[in-house]
Amino acid sequence: LDDSQISSYLEDRIVLITGAAGSIGSEIVRQVSTYHPKCVLILDQAESPLYDLELELKDQFPNVAYQVVLADVRRKDRLEQIFKANKISVVFHAAAYKHVPMIEKNPKEAVCVNILGTVLLADLSVKYGIDRFVMVSTDKAVNPTNVMGASKRAAEMYVQSLQQHAKTTTKFITTRFGNVLGSNGSVIPYFKKQIETGGPVTVTHQDIIRYFMTIPEACQLVLQAGTLGNGGE
Repeated sequence: LDDSQISSYLEDRIVLITGAAGSIGSEIVRQVSTYHPKCVLILDQAESPLYDLELELKDQFPNVAYQVVLADVRRKDRLEQIFKANKISVVFHAAAYKHVPMIEKNPKEAVCVNILGTVLLADLSVKYGIDRFVMVSTDKAVNPTNVMGASKRAAEMYVQSLQQHAKTTTKFITTRFGNVLGSNGSVIPYFKKQIETGGPVTVTHQDIIRYFMTIPEACQLVLQAGTLGNGGE
């Protein structure tokens, strides 16, 4: 990691992290906290995990200012209130529905959260002159064959399209992950359970190739992407 570059856009800045109580979001919070931000807004709609994260952060990073925001990315009025009240410089957008089989059965929810939630956040980022917007996406957005991948691809296309507007000063950057070891919804805990019960280990297709990274590696990618992107990548 190029610490100096990451530090230059995070130090003494107000940072908003959506999906902050999730496995990826919470690690982004931890890593951002080491770069001396002015304040970190940790936003999630999951009350109990958000409370647990707040307790952990108070213990681990007592000198960092946090604002715990219980909110849903689908509610424009609530999001606008947050942008109005804080001079946010950087947004890390990790809030999403990501369980492939669950989303196949509930496609409307994926549209509301993954697409419309991203649209709301991206539009507000432009309106309030946010410096950088880093979106967490998925390798399933590459030639998508399921609703989850398609919803994330649509979100990617929207933030890229915003970059083309002459008035846009925000840098929109997207990162795609493969399977993140130990993250919520990762296939590994499922495989582990199957092995513990004597198998078989089920794979989607005999020719499938899966790419793995750890949660800290994935989040380092997010932070570094914020330095590499000029907008639209």
